[in-house]
Amino acid sequence: MIVFGTRPEAIKMAPVILELEKRRGIDTIKVSTSQHREMLKQVLDLFDIKPDFDLNIMQQNQTLTQIVEKSMKGFQYVFSKVRPDLILVQGDTTTAFIGALAGFYEGIPVGHVEAGLRTGDIYSPYPEEANRKMISVIGNYHFAPTEGNKKNLLSEGAAPESVIVTGNTVIDALFYILKNKSSNGFAKQIRNKNNKLVLVTAHRRENFGEPIKNICHALLQLSERHKDLEIVYPVHLNSNIQEPVYSILGGKERIHLLKPVDYSELTSLINESVLVLTDSGGIQEEAPALGKPVVVMRTETERPEAVTAGTAVLAGITQKSIFDISHELLTNQKTYERMAKAVNPYGDGKAAKRIVDFITSFD
Repeated sequence: MIVFGTRPEAIKMAPVILELEKRRGIDTIKVSTSQHREMLKQVLDLFDIKPDFDLNIMQQNQTLTQIVEKSMKGFQYVFSKVRPDLILVQGDTTTAFIGALAGFYEGIPVGHVEAGLRTGDIYSPYPEEANRKMISVIGNYHFAPTEGNKKNLLSEGAAPESVIVTGNTVIDALFYILKNKSSNGFAKQIRNKNNKLVLVTAHRRENFGEPIKNICHALLQLSERHKDLEIVYPVHLNSNIQEPVYSILGGKERIHLLKPVDYSELTSLINESVLVLTDSGGIQEEAPALGKPVVVMRTETERPEAVTAGTAVLAGITQKSIFDISHELLTNQKTYERMAKAVNPYGDGKAAKRIVDFITSFD
């Protein structure tokens, strides 16, 4: 059973699903909580994936408690219909945690894709850091993207034989889309203007309030300072993001506020960009695979490998720090080239195969 509910989960699980469905003798049961209803559908359509069960938990401005309650009831229903031999969850969402917990309660083994990421602060990102740590406690198999992630898991007591280093499946997804279904819609329009494209994604819960306002003011400052920039920001549907973003940046010259774009368009925007500013997790892995420096607009990251490798820089959440670091990258060619040419630590695009090879090695 494959569990997903948000767009990032679907992107990172899609290569695993496609790989599983190539293998004879495996019945793949796909369960969606639809935690991100509209944005999730874009990804499922792109990879031609149709859930076998849709728990349909989406509700405007619902609380974490409501997500947990509805998801758990939904999994109880699913288990009344089917009983899988293994449940795979991905990452650190509430969907992933409840999928793992529901499996644990039923005595079904749980495999955790993208295991071992840590910031060391249980409240940042919130609730993701707690979710992924709790999954690691109850999970049976831990598919770690990097050796650093494996080290985290072993230090917390995971059995060495239960931890498998695979690389990150998001690189598999990125290469698949660029090869098979890449779009050039909005990215092509920007390219035709001969301006530099800066891609922005910012939506994390811990950046609600003053941090997202700081981010917006930094973007405005960058646009005013660099007249050759086209800043493209697909804006998350959450009202805590929509309201400040459109209030501060709406109608500004060369700042393009888009509705959430599908993954094929996002990959094209990354590919055409000179720089990526983000508080997202996956883009910290995707952009370096295409040689794009990443400015991480957070106070810490569970992906320190990117910072250590030099593909990303941690900028914090103040207007000054975000602007200063971005401005330096846009004006200092030596600094820019050092980041652009650094080696991506997140794998070679074969993570899904390694995960499925391990699963199919069971008796």
